[in-house]
Amino acid sequence: MTESTDTGALSADRRFFEALRAGDATALAGLLSDDFLLIDVMQGGEIPGPALVEAVRSRQIVFETIEVLESRERRHGDASVVTGQTRMGGRAGDQAWAVRSRYTHVYVRQGNAWRLVSAQGTQIMGA
Repeated sequence: MTESTDTGALSADRRFFEALRAGDATALAGLLSDDFLLIDVMQGGEIPGPALVEAVRSRQIVFETIEVLESRERRHGDASVVTGQTRMGGRAGDQAWAVRSRYTHVYVRQGNAWRLVSAQGTQIMGA
């Protein structure tokens, strides 16, 4: 395990958050692996990639603000783990939400691209 100075997965991670914030389902789909799985920060549910992309495309979920407070990458060959902290807010349907969380994103290098295979957020209570 080495601390990475290459921004490959970190760059992909920034694009992931940018795609969520912009509501860009096409860009989002391009960053996810075929078997991507998200563990929801609010309820702990499993959300497969196609369901996340469709929720963004249909605006069932809207990310109005995403602030990445910190992030770092640990490279393991063709896999990379990005951990960090975010503050986000938006809407799910007509219900507003806001959360501050720590997250873990797992990326794999496929060809020359980093693809997100797994994401999990843990809510920071009282923040």
